[in-house]
Amino acid sequence: MEEQELRGILSNNIKRCRLKSNLSQLALAQKLGISTNFLSDIERCKAWISPNTLVKLASTLDIEPYELLKADALLSDTEKSILQRYADENLVAVLSVANQLREN
Repeated sequence: MEEQELRGILSNNIKRCRLKSNLSQLALAQKLGISTNFLSDIERCKAWISPNTLVKLASTLDIEPYELLKADALLSDTEKSILQRYADENLVAVLSVANQLREN
């Protein structure tokens, strides 16, 4: 996994948890003692956070720090089900196209 991919996972998980907790960027930034601009940069994959900020962020969002770095740790069962269905449908479509290409 490359750094940019990890930043994307972190960004998505922060946004998901922040919105689930009904926190604005301003409110979360204030709780963390960081600027709103810095939090915005983190959520847009433009900045990285220190281990201390990661721990404080996880505590503020009432989750474990590793959950912010895990690709599917914070997905609900419904979200996982939707993504699995989408993946299955795409696989079927790709296999169908591959078979058509082989036939031609």
